[in-house]
Amino acid sequence: MNDLNNLISAFSKEEAQKFVAYLEKRNKIKHTKNIKLFYLLQRKDLNSNQVCIALYNTKKSSAYHALRKRLFQSIINFSANSSLEDENSLQMEVIRYILAARNYLQQKQYKAAYHILKKAERIALEHHLFSFLNEIYHTQIQFAHAYPLVNLDDIINKFKKNKEEHILEDQLNIVYSKIKLKLKQEHHTNFQSILEHTLKELDIDKVTKLSFKSLYQLVTIVSVSAFTSNDYLNIESFLINTYISISKYKDKEKQPYYHIQILYHIANTLFRNKKFKTSKVYLKLMYQLMHKYKKKYYNTFNLKHKLLLALNLNYSNKPLEAIETLKPYVNIKHVDIASVLNIHLSLAMFYFQSNALKKAHQILSKLHHSDSWYQEKTDIEWVIKKNLMELLLHIDLGNTDLVESKFLSFKRRHFKYLKSIKQDRAITYIALVEQHYKNPENSTSTAFKILVENSFNWVSHQEEDIFIMSFYAWLKSKIFKTPLYDTTLELVKHTQYNI
Repeated sequence: MNDLNNLISAFSKEEAQKFVAYLEKRNKIKHTKNIKLFYLLQRKDLNSNQVCIALYNTKKSSAYHALRKRLFQSIINFSANSSLEDENSLQMEVIRYILAARNYLQQKQYKAAYHILKKAERIALEHHLFSFLNEIYHTQIQFAHAYPLVNLDDIINKFKKNKEEHILEDQLNIVYSKIKLKLKQEHHTNFQSILEHTLKELDIDKVTKLSFKSLYQLVTIVSVSAFTSNDYLNIESFLINTYISISKYKDKEKQPYYHIQILYHIANTLFRNKKFKTSKVYLKLMYQLMHKYKKKYYNTFNLKHKLLLALNLNYSNKPLEAIETLKPYVNIKHVDIASVLNIHLSLAMFYFQSNALKKAHQILSKLHHSDSWYQEKTDIEWVIKKNLMELLLHIDLGNTDLVESKFLSFKRRHFKYLKSIKQDRAITYIALVEQHYKNPENSTSTAFKILVENSFNWVSHQEEDIFIMSFYAWLKSKIFKTPLYDTTLELVKHTQYNI
């Protein structure tokens, strides 16, 4: 029962409208009960008995349970149809070519069929679609006796080579899964060591075997590991050195989607390590690749690129440029919901740091979904940043009626998680913020300065996370009565890696 409620609660307003339209098209009569049930389950104030009474005037009804099952199936079908609409068009094109070729082969139009299969092969090779290549070569081998113009030995060799590469991709998928499990179970921070050990277990040579796609898989776990440990510095050399090695011997292998993703992750890691100039170098490479292939991937990655560029500008003492970079993207609709939400949060932060408090509040006030909805669309880190920024903003705005509830809400929702990932500093920070809020006149005292100094296990500026620095800057600006943005930049500039 709860599965259906959870699925419905995850719908955005736009998705709900599309789903209702989907139901209306398939219903034989208008205003049928499945749509009414959907609307009722969207409400948080009704339990199962109340929903059943609203539909059937009774608390128990076999028809109600049958209706729930049908609605559940409709949601699954709707989700599948939506995924098919968003499916990689290249893969769909290859499938169409294979089906068309097989049709022509059945009609004994061998020349046309092999010409079409050649087109499919070119696309599949370019994008490492190994399972599709297997079908292409299998079909070519099957009918080679009927079309002597093809070189059967050549096709067989390509078939064998593709099979080896397909097996390797499966092995690398195992590497990805094993490393992710180790990081989750043991909270390792030495990713390089784990990677090399796992590759050795499977007898895979890293430098000669990794593709852009397999590197991207590893990059995604690296990013999770870095957030958990706040250690982007430790993964930087792995990302850059592996990328450079792959680029040297994979120069003819395009895989542009994964290539762009990797460039983004490297640029993001460099930003988190406060290497803003170098980060912008990789952003430029990313931007150039986005413009290739008839700008096919431009819209897919444009928001990510603009967001990271704006963050680099903001921390390079160019706050107005950062704000202007993001302003055009605040009110747009885009399939990349996570980037849209990150743009909202970052722009609110830029305004907040520049003391444009009302503008920051206007941006945050547009984020009216539940925390669970935002966590599903982005991640827990985003939700924590949002809630913490709202708390600090309401303190600065003097909204005393909201601040107390924000403190309680933050503690209730996030303290358990923060303890689980050993982020006790965040809990200490909230306690100090609360102490400042309740006794602001004491914040500039020597005693409070000493308390703050002794409350944290400090790490070097090079190792410290830039967003943690930004939140700490708010507290420091209260202690020394300095502008928030200036205080933030002063903290960031202390690092020798600010290049």
